[in-house]
Amino acid sequence: MAACGTPSTTGGSSTPATVSSIDVLNVWSGEEQQSFDAVVTPFESQSKITVKIEATRDLDAVLTSRLRGGNPPDIAVLPNPGKMQQLASQGKLIPLDSFLDMNKVKSDYASTWIDLGSYNGRLYALFYKAANKGTIWYNPTQFQAIGATIPKTWDDLIKLSDMIAGKGKFPWSMGVESGSASGWPAADWVDEIFLLQSGPDLYDQWVNHKIPWTHSSVKQAFQTFAQIVTGKHYINGAPQSILATNFQDASYAPFKNPPEAYLYYLGDFTAGFITAQFKSAQPGKDFNFFPFPTINPQYQGAVTGGADVIVALRDNNGVRELVKYLETAQAQEIWVKRGGFTSPSKAVSLSAYPNDVARASAQMLTSATIFRFGADDLMPPAMETAYWKAMLDFIKDPTKLDSVLSSLESTAQQAYASA
Repeated sequence: MAACGTPSTTGGSSTPATVSSIDVLNVWSGEEQQSFDAVVTPFESQSKITVKIEATRDLDAVLTSRLRGGNPPDIAVLPNPGKMQQLASQGKLIPLDSFLDMNKVKSDYASTWIDLGSYNGRLYALFYKAANKGTIWYNPTQFQAIGATIPKTWDDLIKLSDMIAGKGKFPWSMGVESGSASGWPAADWVDEIFLLQSGPDLYDQWVNHKIPWTHSSVKQAFQTFAQIVTGKHYINGAPQSILATNFQDASYAPFKNPPEAYLYYLGDFTAGFITAQFKSAQPGKDFNFFPFPTINPQYQGAVTGGADVIVALRDNNGVRELVKYLETAQAQEIWVKRGGFTSPSKAVSLSAYPNDVARASAQMLTSATIFRFGADDLMPPAMETAYWKAMLDFIKDPTKLDSVLSSLESTAQQAYASA
């Protein structure tokens, strides 16, 4: 019955409470927050329901505190499905299939996204803002000026980096500062490298702690990442600058005039950072991306990604109507057209993307031969936090890799046992 959109007796009631305002807790800031404001404005006009948006960098702590105080937000936008699984298992969430039209959801979303948003056969999360994390950003004009070509393999990438460094320039910009979540951009590097290097089967075993953190495949991914961090004349001021620089600020370096670096790795949401900072930057000319280079030919085309997921913690008319609205292509295309947003919904047309760069990223995500959610975002929250902090320790001193991995394994044995 839930699949047909009939209200569930275990989640939402058939006659939800009527409210005039709802609050949405999320992690967005800056231009992301402005874009979400633009998305909900038509909803507020049509429904006469006010959406109060609360943004925090430390969503886990704020949400935990509010739940303990018996004052959960109506809706939370979680940065990963790991937290959703935890909350669903604790009975803290309203099943979305108790009021969404599941035939429409199944039509709009690939089964991968529905499975990731489900717990015990019920849909608890709507994957809303997806990210292609297989993107390396560069300035095509500046690339041409130094005679650089797009690398196809990891070896090509290292040769390119060495060539740029040999000219006395810095090939890479990198920043991992993100408040209490500092370290996650570096974890994204390791996740992408692991998938392309060791493949999806080992990746899944790593995520589920079926192999230890001390496994050779995990160590190899860290060591490969270290080639960039410790590369001679690769990153200005490394490693201290990497730890001190905010990830968004780091994205600007290749696009300054003159450029302060030539390459920057992060998900496709980086386009939003670039266009917000450099208003006149032209997609394809002043900024573009190339796919993360092949490491193991067997796993060519593999991509990691992420997504912000919408969950409901209260059942009322405002929650039901807003979640239904956010599921629609019409609502999602508002942000798609503004840039910095990739939708996992098949109902959103590629033509809605504002330029060829955004369109190429969306197409890359939907056509990936192998796709996996970012590993850290699928791990228990305590494990994810430890992973991020470990990345900071590793960047600070890559020679301590063995002790970093041993420490992570100790954390994993506890985190997975209690998850």
